[in-house]
Amino acid sequence: MRPHRKTLLALAVAAVAIPAAVAVIPSAQAAAGPDLLPLTVTNNSGRGEATHLYVLGVNGGKLGYVTEAGTFTPWTGGANPPAPAPDVSIDGPADGASKTISVPKGISGRMYMAFGDKLDFRISQDGGLVQPAPWAAGDPNSEILFDWSEFTYNDSGIWLNSSQVDMFAVPHAVSVTGSDGQTAVTGELRPGGRTAVINAMKADTSFGGLVQTRDDGTVLRVLAPGKGADRGSFDPDYLAPYIDRAWAAYTGAELTVRPFADQPGQVFKGRTAGDVMTFTDATGAQAATFTKPTTAHVWGCDGNLGAPNDLVVGPIARSLCAALQRTTLGTQAVEPSTDASTFYRNEPTNLYAKVIHEQMVDGKAYAFAFDDVANQESLVHSGDPTAIGITLTPFE
Repeated sequence: MRPHRKTLLALAVAAVAIPAAVAVIPSAQAAAGPDLLPLTVTNNSGRGEATHLYVLGVNGGKLGYVTEAGTFTPWTGGANPPAPAPDVSIDGPADGASKTISVPKGISGRMYMAFGDKLDFRISQDGGLVQPAPWAAGDPNSEILFDWSEFTYNDSGIWLNSSQVDMFAVPHAVSVTGSDGQTAVTGELRPGGRTAVINAMKADTSFGGLVQTRDDGTVLRVLAPGKGADRGSFDPDYLAPYIDRAWAAYTGAELTVRPFADQPGQVFKGRTAGDVMTFTDATGAQAATFTKPTTAHVWGCDGNLGAPNDLVVGPIARSLCAALQRTTLGTQAVEPSTDASTFYRNEPTNLYAKVIHEQMVDGKAYAFAFDDVANQESLVHSGDPTAIGITLTPFE
């Protein structure tokens, strides 16, 4: 089974979760990669502020942080209301420089990068971490320019991705070098790509409210539509007309879902009756049912599109959510569509995801939770890594 971004949500407790890019999959193979994997952060941003790095995640079922040398330490000292976390920042590289830190095997989490001020983290009474959420009113990090990448490193190797699932902020590329000496890179914006994304959002009356700008004129981020809706700066029912049409399209026609690219014979057939779409398997037995989702369910790939970590309901739900995000559902007989030229062609569409993908050098991005459907995600992986990298690229 191909790993995917949302698996660690099973570990979530309110704001405590640190979702990572991929599943933590037990491996029967021999351990690959060093116990401490070098992570080199290169600052080509062109910005003069100090940078601060944080490596945070889950290791052995415990939430904690990683030092520059690669030591994992669980959080302690939580309270109700959540208390300020200790300063576990790592001094990042100045513009034009690099900094190498170590990532221990067995961790899944995030590496935050912040410009200027340090980030404000809080620890709850049960040891959970309250992370920056600039889409929430009163978040102390809302005026800080920051972003993160997500990773899992275990005996099966390393998975590392950039993420725009919640917001688009700091341009950066991710890379991995394997034992064969080959380096894979993704997540790099085209020249002028950050400005192009921001301008496209500002030019659209529906999406303009997603752009957050500091008093000094710095554009801090573009919120994803779901986060904008949470904040009150985006129409919470934006996709409703499209969802209605897409759902109704299969009242008189059959939808075929082939969720596994490597298992083309695994097929589910769907039909809509009222607000419910019912799927049957190859034997004709009922396999799953889905009630028509709301716009919020589509943005979050949750609610009526909740995807359990199984081999039937979850894969169908992932395919449906990706199809609704890309506005292919209702116009395709087979999902998921693997032809990117069919994406984002129906209105109203997810302009946020569309433009971000367009501005990536390789067209790959994690603009929503299941953007890995049809391999559209900005993810690098090696089963036998020797090093990984994050490059902060120019703000242009």
